[in-house]
Formats: sequence, C-alpha cells, structure tokens
Amino acid sequence: MPDAGRVGYSQISVTPPGPLAFVSGQVPWQRDGGAVPADLDEQTDSVIENLSHALAALDAGPEQIAQMRIYMTELRPETQGIVMTRLAAFLNGAQPSLTGIGVSVLAEPELQLEIEMIVSLPA
Repeated sequence: MPDAGRVGYSQISVTPPGPLAFVSGQVPWQRDGGAVPADLDEQTDSVIENLSHALAALDAGPEQIAQMRIYMTELRPETQGIVMTRLAAFLNGAQPSLTGIGVSVLAEPELQLEIEMIVSLPA
C-alpha cells in the first residue's frame, strides 16, 4: 500500500460541525462545449478544472474537501499515477479521504475519469 501522506490523502477525515456540500462527479466535459480530450492527461486536467469551479462556487478550497471518490475506466498503477500526481498538486497539501474505483464505463464512452467530492463548509 502506498504511503497515504506521500500521495495526498488520509484514511480518515473528521470535519468540524457545519453543512456539507455533496459535489456530483465532475467529468472532463468542457465548459465551452468543446470535445472531450482524448487522453487521460488532458481529461485529468479538465476534471480538476471543473472541481476548482465547483469549489469556487462554494467559496471553498481544497483544504475543505472531506472526501473524494475517483472513478476510472482503466484503473492501473500507471493511470493512477497520472491522476494522483495532478490531484496532489490540486490538493496543495490537503489530505481528504480518498477512494479509487475501477469501472467498466462512465456516462459516455469517451469519459475515462470522474471525481466527486464532499466538502465541509463553515457553520
């Protein structure tokens, strides 16, 4: 098992009392309606951009993410490395609980990645 601190997540997250925001899975759909990127590198960047927009809409930051679920169609060590490297940079030291789930297909055939979040908001 990889060192959780090294890859940017925690086994357990405890949040202060207050409301929770449940953010639906973000996929690499483009805000301008453009085509979904073909490769996982670009899809990951697009998903993280969409996660950032969701956090901004909540007036929250990565440190307020309590839990993340990552769904990938090709969950292998090398693809996990692509996603986790970029996700660790996005989290900027925050360590939410994190679960990676391999799936056979997402909402559309070209989608390779989807990430959902639970965000703890101030009371």
